[in-house]
Amino acid sequence: MKKKYLLLTIISLLVVMMAACSGKNPSSNGTGQDKGSVADVSVKLDILSWWTAGGEAEALNAVLKGFTEQNPLIKVENAAIAGGAGANSQAVLSTRLQGGDPPAVFQAQGGPDLLRWQDAGYLQPLNDLYEVNGWNEVFPPALIEMNSKEGQIYGLPINVHRNNVIWYNKKVFADHSIEPPATFEDFFAIAEKLKSNGIVPLALGDKTSRWATLVFEMALLDEFGVDGAADLWTGNVDFDSPQMRSTLETFSKILDFTNENHSALDWQDAAELVISGQAAMHIMGDWETGFFESKNFKLDVDYGWVQAPNSEKVFSIVNDSLGMPKGVVNVEEAKKFITYLGSEQAQKDFNTLKGSVPARTDVDLSSFNPYSQGAAKDFKEAKINISLAGGSATPAGFINKVDDTVKEFVTQRNIDNFIKSLNQAKSLLNP
Repeated sequence: MKKKYLLLTIISLLVVMMAACSGKNPSSNGTGQDKGSVADVSVKLDILSWWTAGGEAEALNAVLKGFTEQNPLIKVENAAIAGGAGANSQAVLSTRLQGGDPPAVFQAQGGPDLLRWQDAGYLQPLNDLYEVNGWNEVFPPALIEMNSKEGQIYGLPINVHRNNVIWYNKKVFADHSIEPPATFEDFFAIAEKLKSNGIVPLALGDKTSRWATLVFEMALLDEFGVDGAADLWTGNVDFDSPQMRSTLETFSKILDFTNENHSALDWQDAAELVISGQAAMHIMGDWETGFFESKNFKLDVDYGWVQAPNSEKVFSIVNDSLGMPKGVVNVEEAKKFITYLGSEQAQKDFNTLKGSVPARTDVDLSSFNPYSQGAAKDFKEAKINISLAGGSATPAGFINKVDDTVKEFVTQRNIDNFIKSLNQAKSLLNP
């Protein structure tokens, strides 16, 4: 009996040792991992953006959900940073890139805003993904060009926004028998009537000064036109001209019809004034429609829109693009994520909620709201302005200087100082 017991003990020990050597255990699934321990084998990525308000946050979460459903072992963290019209997010991005801790994917505006990170040596080209996925055939050449430098493509366009829009409260307009303005003369006549009846004519939230810069750009586009405005950003034009002085006079007059607490509000706070009926209008990009819808404020029922005054039919473009830095951990999984973001499904899910137009030209728009369908049509037909306030018309250093100059003008209304400041900043247009 003792010999038999000893033999069984030896056999049991051998079984345990063999199991240990094989790395398996009774609950193993054959991969060296316990059943149900998916979290132990998942790969983590993050996306850094400034999509945090209303519809834009919902849009980002929708594509993250869609990606996770298709790739359950890749976990993408939403690392969005609010505020500053993207400045806060970009400050975090700069710190992380310099510190060797890049996000897997980050948001930027197509053009100089994105490509400055390549100038600093931080970006990976995406040409291989464009080739494999056939993106050169489905993204407009103009968008690809905005995201390219010296033959290399560094950004994936995810949407197209228009920012030359006046959004208005339909009930306020109906109650005061007002029609949307087609010219700034119309705008000022409407503004006088509204102000006399205790309604703020134009909501403004310039806690982030970029939103006052956007209003300035609308006055500038009306005065200079698309081609004239583009000439200004070449660095070859003197900013001291009768047209610029007229632009600033119009801008100053517009500011007279804004809410007194504008410097304490951001853009979404100003949009809330329109929702509540405290203000009648708001000049903002069409991410506003996504915000309105997230608040159950309905297009053609509660709010309407019209192009900001201009003699031309203009589409002032803002393009959000996604870049992938060098040194990303789990680069193949990051490429898989970028590939998903460029897909028809992701671009449909994202832009339906954000209020923008898909960057891809082959996305079915039948489920999009009437505004977005009209915007897609205008994008093909209208004159395209590469927006200054959208961060795509000039290098970042110059637009930041414009923001500072506009902020000073809002409080001081000094035309000479404004022009002097921009002339002194011209060297930033050709760094």
